[in-house]
Amino acid sequence: MIRQRLSAYIRLMRLDKPIGTLLLLWPTLWGLWFASNGRPDPLIQLIFVLGTFLMRSAGCAINDWADRDFDGHVARTQARPLAAREIAPREALWLAAALAIAAFLLILPLNRLTLQLSIPAVLLAASYPFFKRFFAIPQAYLGIAFGFGIPMAFAAQTGSVPALAWWLLLANVFWTVAYDTEYAMVDREDDLKIGIKTSAITFGRFDVAAVLACHAAFLGLMVWIGISNGRGPVYFTGLVAGLLLAFDQHRRIRHREPAACFAAFLANNRIGAIVFAGLAGDYWLG
Repeated sequence: MIRQRLSAYIRLMRLDKPIGTLLLLWPTLWGLWFASNGRPDPLIQLIFVLGTFLMRSAGCAINDWADRDFDGHVARTQARPLAAREIAPREALWLAAALAIAAFLLILPLNRLTLQLSIPAVLLAASYPFFKRFFAIPQAYLGIAFGFGIPMAFAAQTGSVPALAWWLLLANVFWTVAYDTEYAMVDREDDLKIGIKTSAITFGRFDVAAVLACHAAFLGLMVWIGISNGRGPVYFTGLVAGLLLAFDQHRRIRHREPAACFAAFLANNRIGAIVFAGLAGDYWLG
């Protein structure tokens, strides 16, 4: 019995599926490296890595609580703990609150601006699930929520949030729309039946083109950011590699087969990693 409940909590927090944590972590690390000129404070780096894990887990609990009456009607999500009635809705709320409090306690050693920015960060994470009820492209809102670690990283590292942080956040919004549209393409038919709004539905027959366009906008902004900040060839090599990976995803999703679309979504972890590797390598060699 204890083992079954523990398994339910693990799945509620998505500990068995780390892709979401990684997609949240990469832009946070981009922010830390840009803010610190490639030399982030080790304590700040540790706090943000752990905080990313805690907030992603809290966000998953809130998301499943909000979608508990919808997930049972979607093939991919019908086995989630709340949809399968393995745990009570109030347990998900208590878990989300505990994780959010733990994340807040984690950032207490940081400066006041970082603490202030944590408030909109929590509000974004908590409100995202409800945007799927009425917002045509909730993936854009998710991009802001997933990228809010960027201004927080600048605040923690420098005590300010310059324009660079917001440009990085915008780049992350385009990237998030790209990969989460691929994710939404998997569930499009089920989402249409239950009335959930997603970018895959909004873009319609232009979904594949929209994914490629968003990847191009993301990488184009990252090129402009790199030029504006005097980055070197290693950084831009990482972006070129990211572009090649984006083209490979376009090849995978063009027939809109659910399994291929989900594989393309997962492949975005490699884009995030290689962009970070290029950024970190460029600072290290510079």
